[in-house]
Amino acid sequence: MRTDQYQGHDYYLMDDLLTDEQKLVRDSARAWVKKEMSPIIEEYFEKGTFPKQVIPGLASIGGFGPYIPEEYGGAGLDQISYGLIMQELERCDSGLRSTSSVQSSLVMYPIWKYGTEEQRKRFLPKLATGEFIGSFGLTEPDHGSNPAGMVTHFKDMGDHYLLNGAKLWISNSPFCDVAVVWAKDEEGRIHGLIVERGMEGFTTPETHGKWSLRASNTGELVFADVKVPKENLLTGRSGLGAPLSCLDSARYGIAWGAIGAALDCYDSALRYAKERQQFGKPIASFQLQQKKLAEMITEITKAQLLTFRLGQLRDAGRATTAQISMAKRNNVDMALNVAREARQIHGAMGITNEYPIMRHMMNLESVVTYEGTHDIHLLITGMDITGISAFK
Repeated sequence: MRTDQYQGHDYYLMDDLLTDEQKLVRDSARAWVKKEMSPIIEEYFEKGTFPKQVIPGLASIGGFGPYIPEEYGGAGLDQISYGLIMQELERCDSGLRSTSSVQSSLVMYPIWKYGTEEQRKRFLPKLATGEFIGSFGLTEPDHGSNPAGMVTHFKDMGDHYLLNGAKLWISNSPFCDVAVVWAKDEEGRIHGLIVERGMEGFTTPETHGKWSLRASNTGELVFADVKVPKENLLTGRSGLGAPLSCLDSARYGIAWGAIGAALDCYDSALRYAKERQQFGKPIASFQLQQKKLAEMITEITKAQLLTFRLGQLRDAGRATTAQISMAKRNNVDMALNVAREARQIHGAMGITNEYPIMRHMMNLESVVTYEGTHDIHLLITGMDITGISAFK
């Protein structure tokens, strides 16, 4: 069992920019991860399943909707605190962060922002404690980067809606209690509906054979004439902008989370380089290894500064979709490069589960694609700076 020796790396003294509450939130999440998750993560990654027994603990550190107001069961924290929690969770594993960020940003967020007061009171407190686990249904088998092309649809049957269609690559779906599903009405307008476990015709088959995000359960959401009560419609907003605003929140969390994965790889590589002896001295003394380590911490520090400023903008209500997109793309790309360099520093040991490198690398190969691919985020930035869309 690998001992978690991580202590954190803060080359530009960014702790000076954090409030005491923000540092407490981060340190609490870090302590929980080291005690509860680090000792078991390799086992569950190999088994290909999420350790559901940790859900209450994950809820206790604010892993579910930390920025949701306290009246609905959340902690009422700011966006930087939310980001720091995501950083600490993904420092352990991207699958752990995915479980948390889906619940927070893709399930609780739309219910809080676009749901009725009855929906907020009914669902949010149970989601905050982990009594309910949620999933988010947007991506379809034939519509990933183009969600506007979705074919999942519903009809008004008078006293209920009749929902048909399917969603694919859905985190938490195999054991979710509720799903926020995006579908088109009879006029082709996109709306969100809350679908509950047990509704006839609603199934959630699991996706197997993944080499990435193995400690996160992924599956489908399938709807065959599912009767959805009218009170389960999210009435606060419709159109594609509604689910995309949820993705803004999730992508923001990913930008922080990717830093955590990079920090874990760097931390392991730095320690290994100081301990590993070749030619009679530690490999950290060789110029090429120092070059790798110096470039790693430089890129991590740049990402930390970028994301901290983004958090400030989120808290002020000024962050744009394009700014969030830039941070998600930059930070995941950075983390992938750090993981690959760290693997080289570890040599052959880097491919074993004695070290976290290959696990992070495989996870990040999913993170670089989901919730907007690397290329799509480049085009979002391109459209923002030129005013010209490359999508049509």
